[in-house]
Amino acid sequence: MRGDQLARQWRILRRIEASRNGLSVNDIISLVGVQRRTVYRDLEALQAAGFPLYVEKVEGQSKWMFIDDYKFQVPQPFSITELMSLHLYGDFIKVFEDTWYYDGLQSLLEKVRATLPRETLAYMENVQNAFSVAISPCKDYGRFREMLNQLSKVLPKRERVEMIYQSLRSSKDSHRKVDPYALRFLDGTIYLIGFCHLRGEVRTFVVDRIKLVRATGDTFDIPEDFSLEEYTRNSFKVMQDELHTVKIRISQEWSRWVGEKIWHESQRLEKLPDGGLELTFEVAGLDEIKQWVLSLGKEAWVVSPVELRDLVLQEMKSALSRYETNAADADESWEVREAAES
Repeated sequence: MRGDQLARQWRILRRIEASRNGLSVNDIISLVGVQRRTVYRDLEALQAAGFPLYVEKVEGQSKWMFIDDYKFQVPQPFSITELMSLHLYGDFIKVFEDTWYYDGLQSLLEKVRATLPRETLAYMENVQNAFSVAISPCKDYGRFREMLNQLSKVLPKRERVEMIYQSLRSSKDSHRKVDPYALRFLDGTIYLIGFCHLRGEVRTFVVDRIKLVRATGDTFDIPEDFSLEEYTRNSFKVMQDELHTVKIRISQEWSRWVGEKIWHESQRLEKLPDGGLELTFEVAGLDEIKQWVLSLGKEAWVVSPVELRDLVLQEMKSALSRYETNAADADESWEVREAAES
């Protein structure tokens, strides 16, 4: 397959670049596990793509290596494959399109492209086409360009801000003073994590719910005992709340799909005799994992805690009631419309 070929050539390129005395064809065969003629085809393809590879005798062996001075064409301290990786990274930041993050990296990528030979760029286009990056549903952060710009300025300086914020469960705006610690991107949303003086504790704010932000000029110190990793460790997504041990059973039909992923760093898996799966999590709060269970429909069942099981059951009953009510209304409207048109 084309993707496998490109991945293999990329590994060969990286290993040749990292080697001091080059690699023999036998070295490359051991590395990638293909036939000799395939290795020669890969090396020829890399040469045709503009990579300055040549063969030299070293201790009686033919070694493939880069021309000694090729790195002088690459901005230090980067190697050519590092620049190529940066070029490929452009696909990952499309979610930030129209923000200054995106603009800055695009400018950098243009400079990277200017350092690469035309043949190498053509090769990179093949790599990009073979390794597609799918962006999950996300928000249009171009609308919050100025907000992100302001936050990016105060974060390195550890400067306190005043902001107008509207939480998800409130229709009213609140005025807050916040010591901004960090921005965090998760599941298509950017969050601001910082100490909220109104609540007297570290809180997580959704950036697009901040209506106004202003730097106060006052500075602060992040407590030495604060760790962003520790703060976010128990969150199923971003929620901070009481810690719960949660057990979820997954049907046999969906056990493989669910078991292939790491949903939370605390997860433990146990295969059940019926082919199903039982997952155990240690998570903060129940709202976020409740939504995850609901997304699996009848394929997931809450073993414990009972509180979570009741919450899921209540949501399902509410959804069923809404479907029944709305379906009856829709059927009645359809009958009225048909009668009027006949």
